[in-house]
Order: sequence, then structure tokens, then C-alpha cells
Amino acid sequence: MADAGSRRWMAVVAVAAVIVAAGAHTNGAPIDEVETQIVDVPPDLAIAEEPITARTAGLGSAWDLPNLDHSRVEYWVARFDSVPEMRKKFQGFLDRGSTWAPVILEKLEARDMPRDLLYLAMIESGFNPAAHSHASAAGVWQFIAETGQRYGLAIDRAVDERRDPFRATDAALDYLQDLHDRFGSWYLAAAAYNSGENRVGRAMRAEFGRERAGTEQDYYRIWNKLPSETRDYVPLMVAAARITKDPRTYGFEPMDLRVLEWQEIVATPATPLIHLAERYGVSVAEIRELNPHFRIDRTPNNRQYAVRIPLTTTEVAQASAGIE
Repeated sequence: MADAGSRRWMAVVAVAAVIVAAGAHTNGAPIDEVETQIVDVPPDLAIAEEPITARTAGLGSAWDLPNLDHSRVEYWVARFDSVPEMRKKFQGFLDRGSTWAPVILEKLEARDMPRDLLYLAMIESGFNPAAHSHASAAGVWQFIAETGQRYGLAIDRAVDERRDPFRATDAALDYLQDLHDRFGSWYLAAAAYNSGENRVGRAMRAEFGRERAGTEQDYYRIWNKLPSETRDYVPLMVAAARITKDPRTYGFEPMDLRVLEWQEIVATPATPLIHLAERYGVSVAEIRELNPHFRIDRTPNNRQYAVRIPLTTTEVAQASAGIE
């Protein structure tokens, strides 16, 4: 695990306070007084004290997943590098990663999981919370509904938490850890994430008489037993990592990482987002940027719901200065 100092530069800014909207009412009634509860936040999870840099395995030159050579890795590097449409698409990945890569990296670090798993999200969705596949997968991590709900993501009329980069990342990392525990390989975990754990299990048993990997190379030893999309899944992930770790060599602009500064409030059922925006002096669009999983303009009818509210410029300055 990284020390507190290294966590500060990578922090996306966690919660400075939890504000319980005890007076929020339904049916368009205005929000009344709120009760503010200050939470004891570790210093390394407060406002970032140093600018975000690329000093992690995820974005730096180091690797914490195997960087194995394979002809399909070279193929995808060449495609992203030389095909104009692919170049444009990949630069879009990098641009959106400026916002969401720090969120994912911070959660990977907190669990001491490989930071290079970042690139699984990159090839799944290009870091686009609104991404939707022909198979009805959604969000940055492209969960199908059944798997998302199995890992605790709410999907209903009001919210689709597959599109929440924060909650969906937690769910995806739970799933990936379970897959790694089963197969003993991050390459196989990634393959199972794409094609299903039972398909990978059958391929491993057919080839080796067991499910658990001896080395990461076992992925390529069962390569021809996997669906064509899954065969390219790990090579795509490694190719995306090679370019992102050294973007200027390939003529790409690197991620210009953003710091998202926010607080979390718990709103009562059916609170209109416009009322939250007015109460906290922000716009509905700013709330939606931090909460892209909202399907309608209010919180769910049937339960209290945590909402991320962007900090205003004044609040950020005060937090940085240690002013309450």
C-alpha cells in the first residue's frame, strides 16, 4: 500500500462532511434546514495537497500487471497508432480518463489491487459512464443488469448505478477480486469478466484439468478455446496500457488529470435535484456530472439516497486553508 503522502496526490477528494437533508420534502416542497455532521476524515482523503501526477503503476512507466508480448498486442498498438478513426477514439479515452481514471486508481490503491486494471475499464467503455453495448451492458465497467445487481448495484426507474463510476468501480473490483481468487490470474480474471467465469473455467479444465492458473501465460494457452472477442480482450488491455503509459511516443496527448472536489449528502426520498442545486449553490448539470446514474431529476421515491454535491470555489479554498 502507498503511504499517506502518496495517497494525497492521487486523491479524488473524498467526503469532507456528510450533510443529512433532514428537512427535504417530496412533491416539490422546498428543502428546510439541514443538520450538518462533520465526519473525522483522514488527512490523506481530504482536499489534495499536491497536484495529481502519474506516479502510479497505473499511469506511470511501471507495471503491476504482466506486460507479456503477443502478436495481438502489437496489432492493437498499431491500430490505435495508425488508423485515424482509432486514433481519434483512443484520444477520447484519454480525455475522459482525465476525470475518471483518478477515481478508479484511488479505489484500486485502497484495495492494494493492480493499478493497471484501470485499462480494463478503458477498453470496456473508454471511461464513458453513458456507454451502452448491444448486449445491454452499461457504464464505465459495462455491467449487464444481472451481474450489476448481484454485486449490489441498484437499477430501477430512478437510478442505474452501473453508470455511477464510484459505485460501479466498487462492484467491478469486488467481481474482479472474486475472479482472481477463483483462477489465480489477473489475465484469466479479465477474460472471465468479459466472457463469463464458467466459460473460462471450462476452457481451463479442458486444457489443464484444473481452473487455477500456473502462470499468466495460461491465458494464451487457452486462447483458442475462448470467444473471438475475449481472445483480444487481454491484448487490447495491454495495448491500451502501453500507449497510455507513454502517450507522446505515439503522438497522443496524455491525460490531464482533474481533481473532483465534492461532499456527500443524504437526501430524503423524491428530493428534486433542482432543490439540491439551489440549496448548495450549484447547477443541476454539476450534480449530474458527479452522479451520472440518475435517470430522472429527483432521488428515488422509496428510500433515502446519497448524492455527491460539488464543492463551491469558496468551500474548496476554505478546506485547503483548514477553515471550517
